[in-house]
Amino acid sequence: QVQLVESGGGLVQAGGSLRLSCAASGRTFSSYIMGWFRQAPGKEREYVASMRWSSGRTWYADAVKGRFTISRDYAQNTVYLQMNSLKPEDTAVYYCAARRIVVKEYEYWGQGTPVTVSS
Repeated sequence: QVQLVESGGGLVQAGGSLRLSCAASGRTFSSYIMGWFRQAPGKEREYVASMRWSSGRTWYADAVKGRFTISRDYAQNTVYLQMNSLKPEDTAVYYCAARRIVVKEYEYWGQGTPVTVSS
């Protein structure tokens, strides 16, 4: 059973930084895409960034490109989201997700970690 556990959320001032972590367990993720999504109050969940676990190839939403970086640690089986130059509009609950490369929809989700950026 795949488990994804996020951590690292909190309150930060605009312009600050946070690093989110997603500890993944339950299987080998070499054939998976790992992603980060977020959902702001009253809004739909939106895509933030993703990474192919095996190659390290990354993709980003335009809203975070140049400010956020997704990365992984093989030994710790952990995916990170480094968030810099945070803006109040980045306030949301951030979710880690995983899917097999051959599947279009994300199959596994974490419980989410809240991020609040004050102006």
